[in-house]
Amino acid sequence: MFWTVTQSLLGGLTTTIEIFLFTLIFSLPLGLIFAFASMSKWKPLKWLMDVIVWVVRGTPLMLQLIIIFYGPGLWLGHNIWNGGEAGRLTATIVAFSFNYACYFSVIFRGGIESVPAGQREAGEVLGMTRSQIFFKVTLLQMIKRIVPPMSNEIITLVKDTSLARIIAAYELTFAGFSFMKSDGLTWPLFYTGVFYLLFVGILTLLFGYIEKKLDYFR
Repeated sequence: MFWTVTQSLLGGLTTTIEIFLFTLIFSLPLGLIFAFASMSKWKPLKWLMDVIVWVVRGTPLMLQLIIIFYGPGLWLGHNIWNGGEAGRLTATIVAFSFNYACYFSVIFRGGIESVPAGQREAGEVLGMTRSQIFFKVTLLQMIKRIVPPMSNEIITLVKDTSLARIIAAYELTFAGFSFMKSDGLTWPLFYTGVFYLLFVGILTLLFGYIEKKLDYFR
């Protein structure tokens, strides 16, 4: 029975890792775009971005996931996600990516604005373009400042992947919970927690290593 549970949890872990990785791949660059939009000098764009971020951060991710998965089918008359496992996974990644992009945008914006304006002005005096100033002056210092809050959000993402079970996506928590429903067993849930702890533990060590590598900015 132990091996059966382990195999099932490993299958769920695979989906959890897919949600985690694809969410980061899409949300990190999107979050940077959102950050630039929220810092735009064009007021309508800045206002729109601020409202979107406020709504997304002020409502539960579970609610957003339900709306994104079920909404199109109710509004358009057909489910654009196909209803299969692949469709559920895609809808989850879309919801998670948009949600985390909004959170990351706030962190990116704070990191960019924390770099002294005098350094950007010095770059302009030296004849550097805006892109050169960003990549050679602002970006490296921003990364140093945002690693702690970013690591906290990314670790939270690991645990938030369990919300995918609300639309019946077969992830880690779904796999562990299925044994309680079918066999009345609770120990697989505790075993599921071990997988999450290992996942988070690896990320914690990784971010600790990254922070040490960035100590040269001190």
